Amino acid sequence: MAFTIILHLPGEPSIVGEIDEYPKNDDTILTINNPRLRDGKDIHYLEANVTKVIWPLTRVAFIEILENADEEALIGFVRE
Repeated sequence: MAFTIILHLPGEPSIVGEIDEYPKNDDTILTINNPRLRDGKDIHYLEANVTKVIWPLTRVAFIEILENADEEALIGFVRE
């Protein structure tokens, strides 16, 4: 199951992509599938046909993990 994340790199726009599993404590790299800017545009320093990028975790400020649509459908707002 792929997880959608927002990757924050210092001094650069946020990058959205999918990862196959969460990074572990001893990982040094992060592999992202389908990297793109938050607005869906291509990242200017990547070639147009790139589908997977490996970033060293030393360059990552923090990572946001987005909810999947499936999880949102399972747990919804309940009004009493």
